[in-house]
Amino acid sequence: MALPKLTPEEKLKALKKAQEMRSQRARIRHQLKSGQTNIRAILDQTSDDVVAKMRVAYLIESLPRIGKVRTRKIMTELGIDETRRIQGLGIRQKKALLEKLG
Repeated sequence: MALPKLTPEEKLKALKKAQEMRSQRARIRHQLKSGQTNIRAILDQTSDDVVAKMRVAYLIESLPRIGKVRTRKIMTELGIDETRRIQGLGIRQKKALLEKLG
């Protein structure tokens, strides 16, 4: 499937939207790292497009004292694929994440 041809205005609009999404995700990650919010609050916001499209690995890595290696271990243990996004988590996977980290 070929990519659609975008006008310069459409490209600029798409770039601005992507930058805004990245900024909002960075803010959420910072709030998690600093303890201003918790993983339960984030997982309850799946109707928010910014949260829904965030990768689960990035979410877990944002928690205090958890890095890439520990994140990979947790996700393997819970049976969550590395590329899974929050909107794609099942009820059991969310529950397992909350029991493990929440």
